[in-house]
Amino acid sequence: MTIAALNSAEVSMQLKILNESLEDEWILESGKLSKTFIFSNFIEAFGFMSKVALYAEKVNHHPEWFNVYKTVKVQLTTHEVSGISEKDFMLASKMEAYC
Repeated sequence: MTIAALNSAEVSMQLKILNESLEDEWILESGKLSKTFIFSNFIEAFGFMSKVALYAEKVNHHPEWFNVYKTVKVQLTTHEVSGISEKDFMLASKMEAYC
């Protein structure tokens, strides 16, 4: 599968589609697709991260993330294309399905 960085118009369009039904939206931050997830407790946050980790390993696309107690901050970018690609939006959608 050939992967390419999306241009700014494509990123904006995909971001709008991703956020259509979300209360807490994904944003662009420092050139990365970003979101902070807040769970009820650490176990829920860690469970979310575990599910995402298994999927990410399967598709060989790994998030940048940071966890403190019940908060998981995620940033997505596709390093091999030095930008945001379809892979990032697919992973973001999967993360939404896991919360």
